[in-house]
Order: sequence, then C-alpha cells, then structure tokens
Amino acid sequence: MAYEVNIQGYRVRCLDAISEIAQDQWDSLAVHAATGGPFVQYNWLALLEDTGCVGQDTGWQPAHWVIYKDDVLVALVPGYIKTDSYGEYVFDHSWANAYHQHGFAYYPKWIAAIPFTPVTGPRLLLRPGTQLNDCLSTLKQAQEVWANQSGISSFHWLFHDHDCKNFEQLALPTRRSVQFQWVNRNYSSFDDFLAVLTSRKRRDIRKTRQRLAGNGLDIQTLTGEQLTTAHMTTFIDCYQDTYLKRSGHTGYLTPTFFYGLQETMADNVCLVMASLDEQPIASALLLYDKTGLYGRYWGCLQDIDSLHFECCYFRGIDFAIEKQLPLFNPGTQGEHKILRGFEPIFCYSQHAMRHPDFHQAVDNFLQQESPVIEQYFNQAQDVLPFNNTFITKYININNKPSSDDI
Repeated sequence: MAYEVNIQGYRVRCLDAISEIAQDQWDSLAVHAATGGPFVQYNWLALLEDTGCVGQDTGWQPAHWVIYKDDVLVALVPGYIKTDSYGEYVFDHSWANAYHQHGFAYYPKWIAAIPFTPVTGPRLLLRPGTQLNDCLSTLKQAQEVWANQSGISSFHWLFHDHDCKNFEQLALPTRRSVQFQWVNRNYSSFDDFLAVLTSRKRRDIRKTRQRLAGNGLDIQTLTGEQLTTAHMTTFIDCYQDTYLKRSGHTGYLTPTFFYGLQETMADNVCLVMASLDEQPIASALLLYDKTGLYGRYWGCLQDIDSLHFECCYFRGIDFAIEKQLPLFNPGTQGEHKILRGFEPIFCYSQHAMRHPDFHQAVDNFLQQESPVIEQYFNQAQDVLPFNNTFITKYININNKPSSDDI
C-alpha cells in the first residue's frame, strides 16, 4: 500500500511499484532528462520490476517518490529500499559494519538510484518551472515521517547530476568518486580521434585492432531492427558464463529482462557480437540515447587477447562517432580505460544518516576522503594519452577541478 502525506500544498506519495503510476505521467517528466541515458525511462524501470531483477528477495524493493501540486505531477524520484549494498557502486560496507559494531541496524536504507547502473543522471525529475529546493524540502519532510514508520536508517542519492550545493543545504554531505568517460569532440571517424593521441599510443591501438582483424574474427555492431532473439540468446550465454566464472552466480539481470529489452527498447540497444569461424564467442551490450552511449554488460565464451577492449571500448567509440553522440561512458572503475582515451570525471552522491552521531562520523569521513579522490583524479589526468596540443586546449583549461567543483 503506497504511503501518502500532504505537506504545504503538495501531495507526496511513495510507490511500492512503478505500475502504480501511468507510463505517460512518468515519462512526461523523464523526457526532460538532459543526461544519464535511457535508464530513467518508465520502460527500463518497469522491465526491471516485471522480470524479477528487483523486488522480492533481490535486496531492491521499489520505493519511488512522486510529488503532486494541485493534482499535477511536478516531481518524481526513482528509489529503492535496500537490504544490502550490492549493485550500487558507491561502496558503504564500512558504514554498515560500523552500525553493526555499535548495535544499530544499517539496513533497511533508502536510495535514489538506478539498479545496477552507475551512470550519472537525474534522480529528482522535475516538471519545467518547478522549484528544486521546494521539492527537496517537501520530500525530506515526507521521508522523515515515512522512515519513522518503516525503520529506514539513512537516505542516499547515488550518481545524480544536480548541483550538490542544493543537497548540502539540506545537510546531505557529498561523496565523490571517479569514472572514465570518452568525449566526442566532433570527430568524423576513429582515425580522426586517433589523431589527438600521442604517436606511440596511436600506433598501439592501430596494431591491436589490426591484430584482431587478422585473427579471423567477425565483429558486428547491431541495433534496432537488426537485433533478433537469437542475438540476445547468444549475449545471455556470454553474460551468464562470464558472471558465473567471476562471481559464482549468473548475474543480477534475468534472461527475461534481456529479451524484454530487445522487445521494448531495441532502439536504445547497441549490441557488439564477436564470432570466430562463424561461432559466437563474445558480446557487449551497450545502451544509448541522444545524451550518450553507456557501456553496461560484457561476456565471452573464449578468451582472446584484447577482444574485450575492441568490443567494449573501440567499437563503442566507432558507434558514438557514427551516431554523433556526445559521450561514451563505458562503466565504472578500470584505470586501463585511460590509455584508450577515456578521461576522468567526478561522480557525486549524497548521504544522510538519521542517527546524528553516525551522520557526523560519515560527514567527517567524506571530508577526509575528498582530497584522496581529488589526487587520484589529477594522477589520472597526468597520464592521459593525448598529444600536447589537445592537452593544452581541452584538459588543462576545461577539466582541471577547481574549488567551485567540490
């Protein structure tokens, strides 16, 4: 049963499932998202729920918030009650351990996030003309009453793209992390991109791609109507096999999710398929929309040197250039991305512990952690493979963090 409360002229509801709101209502706000890919669309979030990737016994219980004014939807937040910290990519296990050591329960907690998707994007979707601060203040009051009833320990906003200062005004300390992202600076081809690299790195990448082309590999990039159920079955086999080898389970996402993705969002799917002697051996599934290309899932049945780089990075760059997409985010972590032209970017999350002592402890921890993260960011920039002309034009001037970015 959805929770509902009226606060200062707003009607605020917490939904137990996305199906409790009409798709056209949800997407009327999601359509204004300027960043973050297709992951805040109703179809994506509903597919996760309908195919059992989130919900009962998954650690992800839907708890989406919607705000109405005069019966008009003005804001919404995709959110979840979490009973563990898996699939979030903002690592807080040490905080959970501290709670446990002091006899407190860290779980359940609530997060504003997209499950299993560390992609920066909107977490508070607003109708144009709606005041962000008003909605945040109203939401905070509603959530505090709800948390008292449901035993929520804390609130977390993960990988959001709003100005952090708005959250800090509500006593939500900021945490930074670093990802690596390729930026499309109006390249006309892959060779055009290679031209901004140092000559050594340019040679290395060309040799890698030529070597793979000489191995008898056939690599295809498929999207939209080109995708078939057979393609998705091959991808699922690769995905599950790789997950099983690395993690002992077949992955967070179910086969029915991927088949549903092909049926309902094929125009957002970019599938890279690699075959050797006409036998499929590897596949990478990426998502895209006008905001960019987002690398998500990879699997292989046969290990071939550098095939992962080709399918997950270089083919993605090719695709982003062809489709004139502004960026390519290949996923979280991985310093090896730097030498392939992916630049460091900051990602942000906000965290509010309801216990005042733990809230202060986390705030102190984040202040101590921040200069370490900034140092890592700067070290990553120092080893970027671009030539001096490019570095002078784009990196030193545009990307170096300042105190205003913190």
